[in-house]
Amino acid sequence: MFAKPFRVKSNTAIKGSDRRKLKADLLAAFPSLSADELSELIPNKEECNVVKIYAHKGEAVTLYVLHKNPLFFELEKRLYPTVYVLWHRPTLLPVLRTWAPVLQKLIGGADLMLPGVVVPSCGLPDVKQGACCAVTIVNNRAPVAVGKAAVSSSEMQSSGMKGRGVCVLHTYKDYLWAFGDKSVPPSLPDEETEADEMDEENCEVSENEQEEEEEGESERSLEEQQSSGETVSDQACRVEDLSLAEQEGDKEESSNNHEDDNQDERKTPQEEMDALLLQCFLHALKSKVKKFELPLLTSTFLRNHMFSCCPSGKQLDIKRSSYKKLSRFLQVMQQQHNLVTVKELTKGVESIVEVDWKNPQLRSFSAPEETGAESTLLQDGGDEEVSYHPPEITTLYSVSARVEPLFVDANKRKGATMNAAEVRSIITEYVKKNELVDENNKNFVIINPSLCDCLLEKSEYQEVEALKWDDLFSRTLGKMQECYQVIFPGQAAIIKKGHIEPIDIAVASRGSNKKVTLIKNLEAYGLDPAAVAAALQHRVQASTVLHPVPGTKDKVLVQIQGNQIHQTGSLLLNHYQIPRKYIQGLDKAPKSGKKK
Repeated sequence: MFAKPFRVKSNTAIKGSDRRKLKADLLAAFPSLSADELSELIPNKEECNVVKIYAHKGEAVTLYVLHKNPLFFELEKRLYPTVYVLWHRPTLLPVLRTWAPVLQKLIGGADLMLPGVVVPSCGLPDVKQGACCAVTIVNNRAPVAVGKAAVSSSEMQSSGMKGRGVCVLHTYKDYLWAFGDKSVPPSLPDEETEADEMDEENCEVSENEQEEEEEGESERSLEEQQSSGETVSDQACRVEDLSLAEQEGDKEESSNNHEDDNQDERKTPQEEMDALLLQCFLHALKSKVKKFELPLLTSTFLRNHMFSCCPSGKQLDIKRSSYKKLSRFLQVMQQQHNLVTVKELTKGVESIVEVDWKNPQLRSFSAPEETGAESTLLQDGGDEEVSYHPPEITTLYSVSARVEPLFVDANKRKGATMNAAEVRSIITEYVKKNELVDENNKNFVIINPSLCDCLLEKSEYQEVEALKWDDLFSRTLGKMQECYQVIFPGQAAIIKKGHIEPIDIAVASRGSNKKVTLIKNLEAYGLDPAAVAAALQHRVQASTVLHPVPGTKDKVLVQIQGNQIHQTGSLLLNHYQIPRKYIQGLDKAPKSGKKK
């Protein structure tokens, strides 16, 4: 479930009443927890946060976080512990054991198949279908995965240990684990000694059976089938990749792949991010950047080119690399690798002015087939491909101090953001819970003291006793802080207050009454001003100039000769697919008239 990045919707401190309710829910879900253990997990005097997230498939999940580590996650009104909790309370859930190589499949998004389960001498734990359970690896009792039992333990045995065993929700090394401090499982000796006597051959057989079961499951999604077909490497068990065998790959190639995988596994998260950064950098230079685009703003290069080269399932984050900043990374690429030349053309604004296309490292680089970009757009009059996708822009509303009392029951504090539909849903629930619907006319809502304080003006206190539903909703939205959310492909959501500035197109006069067209705010929509200028120059055969916008950082104004509003609008609307409501000045285009 967390094998791919998720989106954080809100992050707020838990209040006292919610903390008490959480403890009660935990006792109900995990009766084995003692009062002392519960107080240790959820201390009364330490700040605990409630984080609302959306998983990659859109599932709404609530995280309970302490000391930056997610402790529990709530899905469909059911609580599950994370591996961080289970490492301190390994007996909290019934446990199924498996081999170390199988863990790699679980991290990739696969479920635990019964042939991969190691049955101890005392037998399987007593679990019912749908019960929450944990997964450990042989010789270590520290759980590495959490999920729901696909069938009961009796059905597991009656099926001859064939089929699906655990529907995995969360694993060590997934994105939920990465949301915490990224600590590793402790070493907890396994009481079962039989596993120590298992040799390498038994390990290989169990894993191959796990693979066969995964491929035979008709209900598997395409994503799970792909993850179950990934190469799995382990120093104790060298297993030939099944998909490579089907493609008649030889054993030597498979062995080399396993060695590469082992080297990747030994990399620290920082080293992995450094390698991903270099891969995206080389991919962008070789496949995305064109000579006519230079000089190219470094910020635009990162946003429009490098992010689009990030493989799906991964997220490029320079702050998690050893470089920390884009400028430092580019400095290394220039001084140590001689790949690019970076200069400060205007004060405080760096640009890539030259690329060494003949550099051996760049020429030998082979771009991976799969990237985060889903499609490409073609530039007019040429065959070059430009990886641009219009951002997803959503209007949001932030809870203000005045209307906060209406959102307390929904656990939405001041500053929490949501869309209009969520606001309507919460207000509707508030009205129903407080029985405020007018019995004589259900189109009206009776104003109680809280609604009066939150929504009415002082002059209305004695006059307005009820509001229509639509008026109630519009007043609520009007008292909230309007925000907007921008999501670029492959990047985390950006939320800002107010309205997003539209792309502004204006016509100005220069010397000798000559007209020029000025275009600004392109950066807010992920557009590279240099690329837009080049496309316009090609369309209208007129000269273009780029000017830094005074008082701003990394913002550039495009100037082109003549009144080119019509051509600019056509480029933005049809080619870059920017919605018309985000373009200002289209009405100033010259009107075509009949020539006499």
